[in-house]
Amino acid sequence: MSNGEIDLGKSLETLQALSHGSWVLDACGVTRSESPIPALVNRDSFESTWDPTRVLLVGGLSGSAADVEAALQTLDFYIKTGDRLSETVTLSAIPCGNPDGLAQGTAPGNGAGGTPSAGYPPVDNYFGDGTDPETRYIWRWVSFLAPDLLFEVRAGDSVSWEASSAAPELASALGASPLTPADSLLAAMAVGKPNGVAPIPGVRLTAPTDALIPEVVRFWGALRSVKMGQSPARRELNRRRSRTPIEVARVLGSTYGHALGPINYIQGVAISGRLRLAKLDPSGEDPVADIKRVVEGPMATSDELVGGNGAASSGFVWADELAEATGDSRYSDVTVKIADAYKLGAKGEASSPADPRFRTEDMFFIGTMMGRAFALTGEQRYLDIQTRFLLDAKTQQDDGLFWHDRSTPYYWGRGNGFAALSFCETLTYLPDDHPDRGALIAMHVKQLEAVRKLQQLSGMYLQVMDLPGTFQELTATCMIGYAMARGMRRGWLDSSYMASVELAWQGVSERIDDEAGLVDPCDGTGTGENVRFYIDRSAVFGFNDRGGSMAIWFATELELLRRETA
Repeated sequence: MSNGEIDLGKSLETLQALSHGSWVLDACGVTRSESPIPALVNRDSFESTWDPTRVLLVGGLSGSAADVEAALQTLDFYIKTGDRLSETVTLSAIPCGNPDGLAQGTAPGNGAGGTPSAGYPPVDNYFGDGTDPETRYIWRWVSFLAPDLLFEVRAGDSVSWEASSAAPELASALGASPLTPADSLLAAMAVGKPNGVAPIPGVRLTAPTDALIPEVVRFWGALRSVKMGQSPARRELNRRRSRTPIEVARVLGSTYGHALGPINYIQGVAISGRLRLAKLDPSGEDPVADIKRVVEGPMATSDELVGGNGAASSGFVWADELAEATGDSRYSDVTVKIADAYKLGAKGEASSPADPRFRTEDMFFIGTMMGRAFALTGEQRYLDIQTRFLLDAKTQQDDGLFWHDRSTPYYWGRGNGFAALSFCETLTYLPDDHPDRGALIAMHVKQLEAVRKLQQLSGMYLQVMDLPGTFQELTATCMIGYAMARGMRRGWLDSSYMASVELAWQGVSERIDDEAGLVDPCDGTGTGENVRFYIDRSAVFGFNDRGGSMAIWFATELELLRRETA
């Protein structure tokens, strides 16, 4: 069979239609040619108490047309069995893990020098590896889908079954031999703690075309008799998501917000988060003395920031909260001093020292300081600077999303997170009778309506929000979730946003371990000249101040929302 005989996109659209809404046609990664790696995801895949065994079908890692066809035939058979099978097995699929290899005829390679069927677990270069991005995307995506079983199908001249060490009973029922090689996806996913989570068992079927479906039938029968239960990975993610927001905030607060150097919002937001946590958790450790120690040096050098960049200035976002906690006006004074460094620009021009291209970061940087300065002084000029910046930016598009800046037409995930936070921060301090309040709420709601349509089944938002397959990015999800939660608490959003907020929290909480390690906050970034810049921007796995800061703000805001709506 040649690759020209498979129209993968059309085949998947047909299967999705035949599922009557059970499958969502999605993507689990992006190749070097910027092609999405397609996935069919069952809508019930992320339910924590779902009884049927959750199986993820994997095919076409080699990129060969025969392997892809085997996966498509298996999916077609599953759909045609109807309720008889779906009552006991919930199936999702990556039917072609190497779409470039299929399209370009370079199987088993991907046309970029990589081989997606091997090299697991990939160690670094998430997610912009120059030769093997498929392995990074698939490795991460599989763990956080967390099926109960991986089922790989391959074409071959004779029938053979292989099973990982994590599925001994199923291996026995199928007469399977051990999975090889050790660096294959299924073998690597079954040992250790893949992606910091837990193993997922797997079986692989290799079969000629005429034997494929009979062997698949035998597999389904064996699966029913064995009764797999939830995989270790699914149990671990369910445990993580069972933690309350304040429990996660305690984990985050023990790690983040204990330093402020260099002075930057990245650490400043976490210091604010620790102060908010202390209000919610009065029986916990009082952080004030430690925070005073942490900020002593930055306070001494705050004069140097006047007129400086917004990222550094907003590193003092905690100052008004510390003034309230201590009664020391020095902290509130620095808020006003930094706000005074901003000068209102001419109509249509950015206030200095903000980027004249109206970057979404500056929307947030200005918003964190201007509203607080207004609250402290009552002076209208601070609100003028912020509201003018938001209204004059002209970076919000007709669909509601924001470009990164006026000349960078890409929907960067955290860029839209910055925009959502900036409106949220502004509306928090803006008087109800302010003449621009209605227009700002309309812009804010338009954006949030747009982004919640792009929310993944996992609850996460993407690195490039409108490009399926880009990685599920932590900070954007926290920032958007926070803005929705705050808006509901303060009354400018209605209760219909609660489902999106809780779903975002589900995805975020799964990506925070008990030592405050994080999964896939995007590393710092400037503006890029093309979408590849954003696709390839590195994702951090482990400790990350930026992700920890936004996560603790989200956790504490959601805790407040839950308490107020209980």
